[in-house]
Amino acid sequence: MTVRDHIMIAHSFRGEVFGPAQSLHGATYVVDATFHRADLDEDGIVLDIGRAGEQLRAVLADLDYRNLDDDPTLTGGNTTTEALARLVADRLADRVHAGDLGAGASEISAITVTLAESPVAWASYERGL
Repeated sequence: MTVRDHIMIAHSFRGEVFGPAQSLHGATYVVDATFHRADLDEDGIVLDIGRAGEQLRAVLADLDYRNLDDDPTLTGGNTTTEALARLVADRLADRVHAGDLGAGASEISAITVTLAESPVAWASYERGL
């Protein structure tokens, strides 16, 4: 089951490999969060889609409309599309473990987060639970 949202951020990168992206620039990402489980629950669902969307929005709210270079919790690495996909997946996993996605989410086996930065470029990160 997949829910979708989006974020708008500013950031810069360290390292010559990033060329002009070493300067401060903005990005708008379409964010998909896919929740995996071995079988459907007794109601025929993976988990409550409304609750999943709410939790994705809550995770993204901490990043949305922010300059990620100013966030002390994100220092020490580049906030690449791949790194942000991992960050969102990890934060969603924390919410699954905390029970924020409901009792049915206890059977979630993995979360895949995809950030699309354009119609032709995106990155995904999948983590098991």
